[in-house]
Amino acid sequence: MAKSLCIFSLFLMLSCSNFGQLKYITGFPFALDEVSGILHTQDSTIWALEDGGNKDEIYKVDYKGKILKTLEIKNAKNKDWEDMTKDFDGNVYIADTGNNDNERKDLVIYKIPNPDKEKDDKIKAEKIEFHYPEQKKFPPKKASQFFDAEAIFHTGNRLYLVTKNRAKPFNGQAFIYSLPDRPGKYTADLVGTITVCPDSKTCQITAITISPNKKKIVALGYGKLFVFTDFEINDFSKGTMATIDLGTRTQLESVCFMNDTTLLLADEVSHGSGGNLYRYKLSDQQ
Repeated sequence: MAKSLCIFSLFLMLSCSNFGQLKYITGFPFALDEVSGILHTQDSTIWALEDGGNKDEIYKVDYKGKILKTLEIKNAKNKDWEDMTKDFDGNVYIADTGNNDNERKDLVIYKIPNPDKEKDDKIKAEKIEFHYPEQKKFPPKKASQFFDAEAIFHTGNRLYLVTKNRAKPFNGQAFIYSLPDRPGKYTADLVGTITVCPDSKTCQITAITISPNKKKIVALGYGKLFVFTDFEINDFSKGTMATIDLGTRTQLESVCFMNDTTLLLADEVSHGSGGNLYRYKLSDQQ
């Protein structure tokens, strides 16, 4: 009886939820209520991480919301993990680049070998440490707080970070930085800027991903997608941008490509909603 009531309550909650254009796949387990980065794998699972204050771990989760594997990241500390990406060889990059107050001097990207090949429950990370040369004060004045970053993707032998604008007043501008994918200490290169839209509630960039065929880059906001095509990779801001309103305003923090036309997205639990994995299919025109 209790199990039936639980199933009915779940059905009622889902039926009353507004997912907009997103297709609901599953809810994350209660232990993962702050998912801030996801990666698609080839066996209908994802790797997921949580943001600052949570464990130094990543989690393999299936499309029924079950945690299949927990992998502790050695030589790493989750100060504010915000996104993840992978390269052609399956190496994974964890962006410890969350910087809400724009005061951090210890920004780092952790590089780990392909987690799908790891048989143990621990894996060692190498460090890619960096700083933004444009930031002179920690923190800068409120009007210049451009140095939080929750979005990363990899292509070629480079990593690309896109910042989350926290300036007041909000002007929508985000910086695009690039740095090598090899362990070391670097000065990040400012390669471009983008202004996707002027509304701080939907236009702060919370994640980014590039399609397997490298023809589309998709940035995520709180309820919107910004799709870039016809770009030069060194500065994709000069490409063509299309905006998609997903019709929902949950705390969407994660996006990755499942294939060249289908996205996976995840939101954090916030104000009694979220904590789910979704699917969205781009049209041929997007």
